[in-house]
Amino acid sequence: MSQGNVRRLAMFALLAVALLALAACTPVAPAAQTGAAAEPAATEAAAPEGEAAAGDMPTVALVYGVRGDGFYVTMEKGLRAAAEEMGVNVIADGPAQFDATLQRPILDAVVAQNPAAICIAATDRQALIEPMKAAFDRGIHIISVDTFIGDTAGDYTTGDVTFPLSYVGSDNVEGGRIACEAIIESIGGSGKMYIQNVRPGISTTDQREQGCREAIEATGGAVTLVGVDYNEDNAARAAEQTAAVLQREPDLAGIFGTNLFSAEGAAQAVKNAGLTGVVKVANFDAPEAAIEDLRNEVNDIVIAQLPYQMGQKCVEFALAAINGDTASIPKRFPTGYVVITRDNVDTEEAQNAIYSSQ
Repeated sequence: MSQGNVRRLAMFALLAVALLALAACTPVAPAAQTGAAAEPAATEAAAPEGEAAAGDMPTVALVYGVRGDGFYVTMEKGLRAAAEEMGVNVIADGPAQFDATLQRPILDAVVAQNPAAICIAATDRQALIEPMKAAFDRGIHIISVDTFIGDTAGDYTTGDVTFPLSYVGSDNVEGGRIACEAIIESIGGSGKMYIQNVRPGISTTDQREQGCREAIEATGGAVTLVGVDYNEDNAARAAEQTAAVLQREPDLAGIFGTNLFSAEGAAQAVKNAGLTGVVKVANFDAPEAAIEDLRNEVNDIVIAQLPYQMGQKCVEFALAAINGDTASIPKRFPTGYVVITRDNVDTEEAQNAIYSSQ
């Protein structure tokens, strides 16, 4: 190799070394982070479903009797309005039918979300005791709303069931009595009456039937009860049963439907028989459909409960319990009624009592 070539090789070697040294001194940009790698190494765990996702807001759950019913839609509205005002989270769910076998898994799913309190309209006064007690044993406050559990008419002080904080709902014996006194007045104080009911074992409708019977007995025989049928919360079945009674008792004067579907079916049968206005029908509960029927003279009396107030009271009592103040919570909080007829349907009081459909 010539000396010139040697010199050129030496120069190339020196240049390569210089370039390597320069590269070693230059910082290398890190690879871009994506997905989970971009998150800080330590983050807070996500809040469990049903619990406050931010801050310390407690959660109150509503387990209503049947999904889509105007009564429970209105109750949930009252509950949510109070919850927003008081800084409370809400979860709400219920079965597609008023049935304990359908409500039980929904209650279990709500309990699994561990709310601070549950307001529940139990669909059976015996079947729901055990799962409600299990929720209570987990430290969840329990409030009965609309319906009660146990055998002592919602007496949670000395009755066979005492663990619920309160029973918030109508005095249904009084409601049944008011409804049937209104029918008796509308038929002139005497005649034959018939009761359309849901099924034995539902606390509210059992008591409404009781109140109606008491109103009939108070007439001293001027009004007679020709029968009671149970429709399993099915308006079509109520219509069939009522049609049979109308054939058997052509001089029937009045009918008491202990809930919406009972009255709806009874009124349809009266209409089909051409007896609208002749046979008076009292509708317990005041959804928009019942008010439309009232205007169209399909039914004659609508008894409105106050479900919005029930929802409000649930949140109020639940928050008091969450804050450690159970002494101020009454074991029984009765809500009132508004009797709606064609004479007063357009008054402010009546209009405010009509249930929301959505």
